[in-house]
Amino acid sequence: MKEINDLAIQTMDEKANLLRQDIICMLGEAGSGHTGGSLSAADILACLYFWEMNVDAANPNWEERDRFVLSKGHAAPVLYAALAEKGFFPREELATLRKLGSPLQGHPDMRKLAGVEASTGSLGQGISWAVGMALAARMDKRDYRVYTLLGDGELEEGLVWEAVMAAGFHRLDQLLAIVDYNGLQIDGTLTEVMSPEPIGDKFRAFNWEVLEIDGNDCRQIMEAFNTARQIKGAPTAIIARTIKGKGCSFMENRVEWHGTAPNREQMDKALAELR
Repeated sequence: MKEINDLAIQTMDEKANLLRQDIICMLGEAGSGHTGGSLSAADILACLYFWEMNVDAANPNWEERDRFVLSKGHAAPVLYAALAEKGFFPREELATLRKLGSPLQGHPDMRKLAGVEASTGSLGQGISWAVGMALAARMDKRDYRVYTLLGDGELEEGLVWEAVMAAGFHRLDQLLAIVDYNGLQIDGTLTEVMSPEPIGDKFRAFNWEVLEIDGNDCRQIMEAFNTARQIKGAPTAIIARTIKGKGCSFMENRVEWHGTAPNREQMDKALAELR
């Protein structure tokens, strides 16, 4: 188990804040994209890339690397911010988000950008990729771990539960699925559109271990990662309760920020709060 101390937590908090600033800057420059769900997941991605996962930006195809699949592919800005901060590509390229010819497309493209393990965006398919990767690790007798981040609205896709059933059946204990449960999706609240509750019970019914945490609290995230590493014979799901638009007061818990980018004034206001 990795040691969790005050310095590590402070470092993760600072990384998450940097990711949020980059998210605001790149979306403001692009003039389009998904702000709320990128901001809600910043703490999770910070802890994944700068504390939990074993990856090497200088050798992105290293066979023993851990794998991360962004199943909620529309939150690509938070992944790009993490990859740039980790050194997979120059941070200056963040300003090219959604520009013609840029490797930073609106949804991740593994053919265009080192560090992207799967081209995602069609909801439900990312976790399916991750299940396949975890099966491959077992077949190849490798120890790498596979992580995937799902949106809570994404759980309305039937394909998700087929993948969850397969992972539980095969007891893929190298697989960790994290649900970014911010309670809002593009058309409204989760309960108004089509609630997938009880989420934890559904994962348990398919033979998963389930942890429930505050997904904007780095200490809780890191503790959950440590716990998941000790679980054998079953995949783990972390239900991470988050705040959509986290870090920017006028965006928090506002459904209209699901797929809206900030204008210049809003960008300046958001950055002032984050800084």
